This record gives sequence, C-alpha cells and structure tokens, in this order.
Amino acid sequence: MPARGAVVDTEALSAALTDGRIRAALDVTDPEPLPPEHPLWRAPNLLITPHIATDTPRFMGRSFAFAAQQAQRFARGEPLLNVITGEY
Repeated sequence: MPARGAVVDTEALSAALTDGRIRAALDVTDPEPLPPEHPLWRAPNLLITPHIATDTPRFMGRSFAFAAQQAQRFARGEPLLNVITGEY
C-alpha cells in the first residue's frame, strides 16, 4: 500500500528483512531522507529507489499498454500478469 510518513515500524521492517521473512521495495522512508548510516541501507532483501523512480520517458506509455493488456486478458478469461499472492 503506497503511503507517506511513519506508516511502517522501521525496526520491525529491518528485522523481517534480515530474517528473510519478507522482501521489500521502498521509495519513501522514515526518516526521510534516510541517513547514510541507517541500517536499512545494509538490509538484505530490500530495494531502495528514489521517490521519482517512475519518472522516465517511457513510463506512461508502458503503464497504459500494460493496463490495456491486463484488461484484454481479463475479458478473455486469461490469468492476469504480475499478480501478488503473498507467496514467493
């Protein structure tokens, strides 16, 4: 769920990443900006991106193309792509 601010318990997140219970990608952190010595920089199973990670010349076109493809798959009764099931 996208959000800003202190929505996630950063200490618990760090522990879950280190234990290998989850993987995560963040473009917003608490605190922000993340200090250079913060443990999240060294956490395994974590991808940290700039908050503008989707600001590329091809993002909108690719997003609309993917949404159209998903709608067509749904209309044909085909499985959707990139479905998150909670399992990995």
